Amino acid sequence: MPKDNSSIETTSGGKPVPKPQNQLRTRAAWLYYIEGMTQSDVAKKLGVNRIMITRLLSEARKRGEVVIRIISELSDLIELQQQLQERFGLEQAIVAPLEDMDDDATRVIAAAAGAYVSELMQNGMTIGVGWGRTLHSMLPFIEARSLSDVRVVSLLGGIAQARRFNPAEFAWQFAELFEAEGYLIPAPAVVDSAQTRHALLENCGLEQILQLAESCDVVLLSCGGISTLTTSYRSGHVAEAARQALIEAGAVGDILYHFLDANGKLVDHSVNSRSISMPLERLKLIPKKILMSGGAEKIAILKATMRSIEPNVLITDEVTARALLDEVDVEQTVDAPS
Repeated sequence: MPKDNSSIETTSGGKPVPKPQNQLRTRAAWLYYIEGMTQSDVAKKLGVNRIMITRLLSEARKRGEVVIRIISELSDLIELQQQLQERFGLEQAIVAPLEDMDDDATRVIAAAAGAYVSELMQNGMTIGVGWGRTLHSMLPFIEARSLSDVRVVSLLGGIAQARRFNPAEFAWQFAELFEAEGYLIPAPAVVDSAQTRHALLENCGLEQILQLAESCDVVLLSCGGISTLTTSYRSGHVAEAARQALIEAGAVGDILYHFLDANGKLVDHSVNSRSISMPLERLKLIPKKILMSGGAEKIAILKATMRSIEPNVLITDEVTARALLDEVDVEQTVDAPS
């Protein structure tokens, strides 16, 4: 749908800048439709009365700005996206609005990711998928449609117990959205020893699935912090004692159960030799890697993951984006010669 040019002003350099009223309308729509706030709470958040919010939401619908996602962009987010692309060598950065640093970033990131993935999917695609709360939360925001010759490959093993964020369950649900063929790794994500991992890969056909994953056109990934009880630890795959040991070894989090230090290197811990998932050196070779994650506890692992696998696309929220840029600025200041 073409954008309404009357909502855009330009600077002397010709850069598009949404008018204040349109910024207010877009933020109101985002808070109400995406973050699920009431109109009264939106009014308090934006410092206007509830009648004004009702009018803004009505106008947003009439203008066609509210569909499944918010299609009107904010100039400050555009600037953040450009800065992220330049600082981290990204082809594209997508920053979702988030009003308060104490708010849960997962839903807004999932909404932005769902819109992006909906446009990305096409016939003949082989797509690899990771797991986690952000990816699972993305499913309702994806536009389902029938595609031909699409393969969805899970990049890691599953969880024996019935869990909401089971990697296998996510891969199947994602595949069903596009009537695609699904390929799973029929083994736990983490096994008891490196010897068991080797035996499963060599003797049970798991290596064939990982080889199929190497042919992916694109992979969808999230990463997990280690300072709090995130998905990996709540699922019981990594015990509390192991989590503490990983922290002592310098881990800042994981991607596909590969635990990394702040520089994006694998830490010296046995869990890294026991995980059944696509190795990082193979993952790095995939043509298009999309990383979607955010939140205060993930700043360090986001930076580490970007250093490790060099994703093409980052989808995050504006609070996380600012924190990432601020930390890079601090690092550059510290490293600068005196």
